[in-house]
Formats: sequence, C-alpha cells, structure tokens
Amino acid sequence: MADGTDTWRLPRWAKVLTGMMVVVAFAAIAFAVFQPVQVLPRLRLAPGYTLVDQTGSTVTSEDGRGTISLYTFVPLDCGEECDAVVETMQQVRRRIDSGVDLGPADFRLVTIVLDADPSVADVAAAADAAGAAEDWAWLAASERQLENVVGLGFRRSADPNAFRPGFAIVDGAGLIRGEYRYQTSTSDADKLVRHIGVLGSDLRNRSRFNSFVYEAAHAFQCYP
Repeated sequence: MADGTDTWRLPRWAKVLTGMMVVVAFAAIAFAVFQPVQVLPRLRLAPGYTLVDQTGSTVTSEDGRGTISLYTFVPLDCGEECDAVVETMQQVRRRIDSGVDLGPADFRLVTIVLDADPSVADVAAAADAAGAAEDWAWLAASERQLENVVGLGFRRSADPNAFRPGFAIVDGAGLIRGEYRYQTSTSDADKLVRHIGVLGSDLRNRSRFNSFVYEAAHAFQCYP
C-alpha cells in the first residue's frame, strides 16, 4: 500500500539531457547577444557580366573569383559627389593594403560607369584621374548591360541622372556580402574597411572547428 512518500522522479539520463539542453540554450542566447564572432550576411549572388575596362580589355565577373571586390557605380562626371566616391575608394585601398589581413583572398576595386557606351578614352581618363591601377577596374557597358548588371543584379539605379553614391562588397565566391546606399554617422571608408576586415576574418578562420563557430554566427545573424 502506497504511503504517499513515493514521488515520480526523472531518470538520470533525462536529467543529464535536460541539463545539457539548458546549457546549450544559454550558450546560444549568449552567442546571439554578445556576438563574440561577427560575419557579413550572404545577401545573394552578384550578377554575371562581360564588360570592357579602361584599357579596352575584356573583364568578366569570373575574374573576381577568389578576390574580395569593392564595387561602386558612378557617371563619368558628377562633380563633388563623384569626387567623394573616388576618395572613399582610394582610402579603402590604402588602408586594406597597409594592414588588413584577408587570408587567402586578394582585393580589388571595381567601378562601373553609368554612362551608356562611353568611349574607352573617356573611361581611361576618368580612371587615370582617380589614380586607378591594375587593382582598380573601370568598366564600360551598354544601356542594356547597365540595366541587367546594375539595375537587376546590384539593384541600384542605372540612370546617371539619378546617381546616388553607394558601394557593394562581393566575396570571392561571387556573393554580395554588403550593400551601402546611405551615408551614416560613420564615414564610408571606416565602415567599408571594418566590414572587409570582418569578411577577411571569416575567410581566415575556415578550419574544421572554427567553421562551426562562423556558421553559428551566420545562423544567429551576428552582423556588424
């Protein structure tokens, strides 16, 4: 006859499992809140293209494989707004070259000219004025190509008369990892260098264990 002293108890394995689940839950919450590792989001595939650069050479999107690319989109002449974009690109290039570890990836700049069918000479003149070199391609396109690459692919206005400064980061696998359309309190150069550094850290730490940590950062959207 039961005397009321017996109580239902969890078996030891259930207690251990419950304890582990609690620890994992708290660890997940802490990871999401404190973000010990940050990553850039994988937004979508960057558009494919075949265009012509300032030297008259053909450049394709596949040329960026294994390379982190910083894109911008400008008319050939838009005054101070274009000058500010060029200055930002120059600052980012100097600062990346002087001390940002991108692991196995190279780095390049890409400017897509928003004027349809510009002459190679005009594009070359703009590239020379910007101080472009082999690591900075200025690309010319037809109106149709601009609509496909800039409008549909990068989801920006391809109309030079509607120009607004902006940037995009594309990783070596051809994924857009950052889009920057509006000025914030942080300067564009500071923000871009920091985000490219975050991407470099992601690429450097793709060992067996660290890959789980970085994938967890993506799962918890630990974005800067």
